[in-house]
Amino acid sequence: MFTHNKKLQYTVRVSEPNPVLASLILEQFGGPQGELAAAMRYFTQALAEDDPGRKDMLLDIATEELSHLEVIGSIVAMLNKGVKGELAEATQTEADLYRSLTQGGDSHTQGILYGGGPALTNSSGVPWTAAYIDTIGDPACDLRSNIAAEARAKIVYERLINVTDDAGVKEALGFLMTREIAHQKSFEKALYAIEDNFPPGKLQGIPEYADLYVNASQGEGDAEGPWNAGPQWRRLDDVVGGVPVDGGDGDASVGLTRSEQSDLSSFAARTMSNPAINPRTGAELGKSGAA
Repeated sequence: MFTHNKKLQYTVRVSEPNPVLASLILEQFGGPQGELAAAMRYFTQALAEDDPGRKDMLLDIATEELSHLEVIGSIVAMLNKGVKGELAEATQTEADLYRSLTQGGDSHTQGILYGGGPALTNSSGVPWTAAYIDTIGDPACDLRSNIAAEARAKIVYERLINVTDDAGVKEALGFLMTREIAHQKSFEKALYAIEDNFPPGKLQGIPEYADLYVNASQGEGDAEGPWNAGPQWRRLDDVVGGVPVDGGDGDASVGLTRSEQSDLSSFAARTMSNPAINPRTGAELGKSGAA
């Protein structure tokens, strides 16, 4: 059961309305790296988690992400306070109100459709979707995804901090950005507390393929590093001559019954192309003389 504390986790101080900035900050409200996506990702993972420690951590972080959703939504609402009243009361001339709404970003959509309130969309007005949640149900896999999600969210916050000179907004965004670091640290500790965490899942893989690096992009710019060279790697530089890597003939085959083979042969014969003819097609019939 949830309860709501009416105090924000971090105080929001916005110096002046700015609907364009509000539309950009919506990226962290209803976008793929935003707080709602994070809360739903960790909350649903927690419900299915069997390890009591990870379950507790995921519920803690999921609930905190909802508090961050409240902070970022409050920033958006404060930045839209001016346009909310102006639209509702029509105190500006049509031309001035139009200019204030169409300065940039998706501010006009936010003002007209949502009255300046924080909408569950990204900064381009695309509605939030559960497709942002990439949980697959294996802790070694999901924790890695969570770490990456927190890292991406931190970068988005950095970019938002760089586009505003509002000290209060910067301060609140800096807090939210820093909490992404804290959550990443928790997820990393939880991942490495699983002693056998790589590769994710139960199967270890086939050694001769797990240690194989395929140098499939060759030419100027070829580089070596610990990701493709050293004692832990077996390199395949002759890609053309080195496949198929299983030693087979490289063809695809299937075992068919006599009836299936007969049907397939009939179908292939009926749909065979004749390379000896050059039929006149619609493309040529519709072509102009200059084409």
